[in-house]
Amino acid sequence: MSQLSDRHFRSVVELIQSQVGIQLPPAKRTMLEGRLRKRMRALDLDSLDAYGRHLFDEGRLAEEYVHLVDCVTTNKTDFFREPAHFDLLRSEIVPRLIAGRGRPLLKLWSAAASTGAEAYTLAMVLQDMIAAGAGFSYAILGTDISTEVLRVAADAIYPDEMLAAVPPDLRRRYVMRARDPGRKQGRIVPELRARTRFQRLNLMDARYPVDHGVDVIFCRNVLIYFDKPTQKAVLGRLAAHLRPGGFLVVGHSESMAGTGVPGLTPVSSTVFRR
Repeated sequence: MSQLSDRHFRSVVELIQSQVGIQLPPAKRTMLEGRLRKRMRALDLDSLDAYGRHLFDEGRLAEEYVHLVDCVTTNKTDFFREPAHFDLLRSEIVPRLIAGRGRPLLKLWSAAASTGAEAYTLAMVLQDMIAAGAGFSYAILGTDISTEVLRVAADAIYPDEMLAAVPPDLRRRYVMRARDPGRKQGRIVPELRARTRFQRLNLMDARYPVDHGVDVIFCRNVLIYFDKPTQKAVLGRLAAHLRPGGFLVVGHSESMAGTGVPGLTPVSSTVFRR
């Protein structure tokens, strides 16, 4: 089975570390090569070494870059993942954000959106609160570095095994069943899709093309792929987009990442407030 040359492996590792922030130690080499083989085949190249030459020796990196990033990034996501955060959103975060503000427009940002499950989970929770009489409206932005997963997010069509994590009452209200029951999939209802948009964004960029004054940012289960200085830098840039009093939520495995970030005060181990 073909392999990347040591030189090309190092080149990929250095590129991904500098441009995406993800660390790829030697132990990840087999995984990386397995993912890159689909691009090798798509380009009709006969080996990974040929793919490496294509990128770094033949000047084709710029046109292949987005596909390379899509291959390398991990896009594990679920509806209602780490559900305590959504309980907190409903019981504490939103009530604190809307207190004394009339009927505000809440702006939420899913900063590592993957295929959209987190963004649409946010939409379900918020829409359910509105249906119960809460006085606000909302808009949700989902961003990710991978164009491939963003296409899935925009389509909002998911297999039944993924939708099984959505509570049954919310699934009935906010997921449309496929007309052909044999397809075993559903689509998020238009009402939620209309309030949710997606765009490509690299968290490693020095500036983010996102509104300031965001009320809630979810950035969960992506910081673990970054080294500590990169984590702090990313969280600092995210915090700058929060409105005063806004909330930043990180993953349970990243609870220490937000400690000591200027402008952020811990509310709990994984929730911070500007």
